[in-house]
Parts: sequence; structure tokens; C-alpha cells
Amino acid sequence: MPSMNCWPWVARVSDLEVVTLPNGQFAENCYLIADTARREAVIVDPGEEPAMFLAELDTRAWSLAGIWLTHAHIDHVMGVGEVRRRTGARIYLHPGDRALYDALPRQAEWFGLRLSPAPPPDHELGHGDELRIGSFAFEVRHTPGHSPGSVSFVGNGMVIGGDVLFAGSIGRTDLPGGDLPTLMSSIQRHFLTLPDSTVVRSGHGPETTIGIERLTNPFLTAELEVD
Repeated sequence: MPSMNCWPWVARVSDLEVVTLPNGQFAENCYLIADTARREAVIVDPGEEPAMFLAELDTRAWSLAGIWLTHAHIDHVMGVGEVRRRTGARIYLHPGDRALYDALPRQAEWFGLRLSPAPPPDHELGHGDELRIGSFAFEVRHTPGHSPGSVSFVGNGMVIGGDVLFAGSIGRTDLPGGDLPTLMSSIQRHFLTLPDSTVVRSGHGPETTIGIERLTNPFLTAELEVD
């Protein structure tokens, strides 16, 4: 597991490379995922520091094919507009979070910030969709609870799950649209059914695995004891 003091975090399996870029006041994890053989990449959840993300893309000489959003809270979408402006990449969002996404300026006001509206999404994500990065495929899973339109991207031995499941914790449900029973159902149905070796790459904090969380996450072990 990478140290939180190591930036950026880079993981590679064959020609699939994942670069984790913690950023901003919310310490949000933005991900660049690339088929290095084809030099094609997507960005997942471009947060507060788009200049950093774009510089990393330029350094690696990767072409950006898409902007994938796990959900539309401010810390995960602050950089969408600049990344879109600079690259022209298509934006992918689940319709359940469209109202939240369109309310980005209002979200910013809650934190004393001023932001312009984000550009409209190009593609509506749906449960079971297949997305590709070069020769690598990921399945879209609708995993609500943290927000109505939260999704996770599953494939190639990993799940990129936004703010659904963390190392030792779960996503908060006290924000508008959050619901704890729905979140726990999403984790049980779409995370705990994955192999224990599956790497969980979350929206904040270090990576973990399904097996570690199944055994040690207090929110999940308490749930199992109740069941």
C-alpha cells in the first residue's frame, strides 16, 4: 500500500498504469489511467488542481480520451471545466448526480469559493456500461448512498469507487442526497462481491483491498455482526 506522503502514487500492471494525484484543500484523489502502449488515458474526478493534472498528462505524453466522474461533489469536479477546455475530452456522469453537478457554483458558495458552472456532460453513465481505455475495459456500477448518482469503475483487478468505501471507513451520508442504508447496500452488493485481492482506489486517502476492508473496516464488520 502506498504511503500518503508519496506523491504521485503510480501503479502499473502490464500496459495499464494508474497515477494517483492527491490535490487541493480537500485532499481529493484524482486518477490518470492509461493504456501506455497506446498512450491513451482518461482522468477520473479532476478536482481542485487541474494544472497539476494537465502537467502530468503532458509529462507522460498521454492523449486524454475522457473525463470520468464518480460523482459530482465539488472536490471531485472543480477542475472539469479547465481539463475540458484544454483537452476537449468528453465528460461522463451518471444522471442521478446531474442536479448536483449543475449546482457547482452553489456548492462553491458553501465553502466561500466562487466557481463558474461546469460544462454539460457529454455522456450519461448507466449501470452495466462498459468503458474502455485503449485495450482495457471497465464496468460501470451504480453505487449510490454517498450521492444519488455515485458510480464505481470496476475492472483489471481494481475498483475506482469515489467516496463509497475508504481504507477503514465509508463515505459520509450527511450531505444532500446521502443515505446510509443505500450506501451500505451498494458496498455489500458491488464491493464485497469482488475478489478479496481487488484493489480499492478511493476518492481520498490510501488504496486498500476488498479483503482488508472485509476483515478490518469497523463499519463493515459491525454490519456483518448485525447480519
